Amino acid sequence: MAAFRCRRDPCGFICLILTYFSVFYADYVVIQYVLIPAYSGSVWCTLHGSVFNVILLLLLACHSKAVFSDPGMVPLPETAIDFSDLRSQSNRLNDRGCEGWTVCSRCETYRPPRAHHCRVCQRCIRRMDHHCPWINNCVGELNQKYFIQFLFYTGMASLYSMALVVSAWVWRIRNEREGDGDEEEDAPSKHLIVAHYIILLVESILFGVFVLVIFYDQLVSIITDETPIEQMRNRLMKDKPNTTHLTHITHTRKPKIALLREVFGRGSILCWLFPLHSSPPSVGGISYSALPDYNV
Repeated sequence: MAAFRCRRDPCGFICLILTYFSVFYADYVVIQYVLIPAYSGSVWCTLHGSVFNVILLLLLACHSKAVFSDPGMVPLPETAIDFSDLRSQSNRLNDRGCEGWTVCSRCETYRPPRAHHCRVCQRCIRRMDHHCPWINNCVGELNQKYFIQFLFYTGMASLYSMALVVSAWVWRIRNEREGDGDEEEDAPSKHLIVAHYIILLVESILFGVFVLVIFYDQLVSIITDETPIEQMRNRLMKDKPNTTHLTHITHTRKPKIALLREVFGRGSILCWLFPLHSSPPSVGGISYSALPDYNV
């Protein structure tokens, strides 16, 4: 339901098409114009081709999980909430042990701590990081793991393709200098090969740098236990002298490894590399899936 709702965004739909086109184009160039001409008849051709396609397979699997997984949408109530007295609603939440819960006037529902409203998805997302058009979905509590894995394998594929293109280009130049550069009748022209090399290099550099910056930002967000929305809010609150003491009381600090395990799961660290399902975290002993009684 979440993925279908977000697909109405034209920008996200275009980014999805561009993502899959770039992946399949990179695979085509690496196999057809890099590995086969440079490593034909060698075990390295099979080895590099297998490793590169495994990376792309994991990339697509993580991307699909990030696209179609629920980012952590706050369920809508079955009955409407009375907004005539928001202060009374807030007091009732605190009396029921739901401190930090708020009321979203757009969704007309209660939302747990650190949940924010996404104007693209038109729903409140638990621990919302941002809405990413490249996955046509929000990055939230339940799919941030898959999004980071997608960034990781995109960076690996970019570095790997750059290394293969450079090595194949060096091999071609060396053969031309040694006089072994006679092309076969069915072989593609030199200009076509160079054009594919340049396009793939530019694509790999652009995507590699882009995902590296986002990957670093995501790790910092997890380790500091602050989403970009919370970071912006805390900066604004620091500018106000009377609210400085409120900047760090929204949630308690935890060890870095505990914060990482909340996102990637509590299993082996090797499992963090694969798009495996992990149970949703809880904060303050209250599971995010447990909403307060709507019949108030």
